[in-house]
This record gives sequence, C-alpha cells and structure tokens, in this order.
Amino acid sequence: MIPLSYYVTVSTMMFVIGLVGILIRKNFLIILFSIELMLNAANINLVAFSHHFGEVDGQVISLFIITVAAAEAAVGLAIIIVLFRRKATTNVDELNLMKW
Repeated sequence: MIPLSYYVTVSTMMFVIGLVGILIRKNFLIILFSIELMLNAANINLVAFSHHFGEVDGQVISLFIITVAAAEAAVGLAIIIVLFRRKATTNVDELNLMKW
C-alpha cells in the first residue's frame, strides 16, 4: 500500500506547478491548463484522504470537481475562440476587454 504522504506530496507538487503556471504565463490557454492541473491536485488529495479515512465523501466531491473542470474547459475554450477571432491573440496582457 502506498503511504498517504506520497499522495499529498504529488498533489502539492502538481498544485504548485499549476500556481506557477497561472502567475508566470501570459497565454490564456496555458492559464486554463494550469487551473485544470490545480483542480486535479485537489482531486488527488480528496480521493487519497477519502480512502485513508474510509469515507466516500471526498470521492463524491471529486466527481463534482471533475464536472466543474469539464464545464470550465468547454466555456474557456469557447471564450478563447471568440477572443482570438476578434483580437488575433491569446496573450492575456494584450487583451483589453473594455474596448472592442
């Protein structure tokens, strides 16, 4: 059996990589991928602790997070397509949404 600390370590590293991706990168698509990575890190923690304590609550919440992540990906990609058609860029710094 794999110790709980391994799951927490992997989840922490994934979350930090996602956080760094959000703070450093300027591409809108990479920022969305980083958010997905952070949500998956939370899922790993929820499932690991749920299994460790013998409860199913964390696994159920994890399913809701997966649903939210799928919706976020669909809406985010639709927004990226609309912004790219109007501005021809996905760089967050170059987008000024108040002026079309």
